[in-house]
Amino acid sequence: MKTSGPSPVITIAEQPGCVLVKFHGIQVAASARALVLLEANYPPVYYIPREDIDEKYFARTDHTSYCPYKGDANYFSLQVPGHEGANAVWTYEHPKISVSQIKDYVAFYPDQVKFELLGPEL
Repeated sequence: MKTSGPSPVITIAEQPGCVLVKFHGIQVAASARALVLLEANYPPVYYIPREDIDEKYFARTDHTSYCPYKGDANYFSLQVPGHEGANAVWTYEHPKISVSQIKDYVAFYPDQVKFELLGPEL
């Protein structure tokens, strides 16, 4: 019988500076309040406050997924003229307590968008 291993260590920190998110050259989000989530051996994931996204490019979908460490995820597709990124964005609307900081934030699949990290103002 297989037993589950220990939970991965998840850390969440404020991302210094500003994170710009572009989809096919169109800026769909920009935030100086982004979070970066590090989990196990996965690449960093940038979480952007929902109030810092341009909602006209986001369309909620019926797609969902479950992470045993973060909870149930809901998805959005990105839509700009001539392009659609199906389920390119996810959010944990009711995350587990251990990652409650990501409530009201969205994350993007890095193969769907381009991130630009701008340094903090001096």
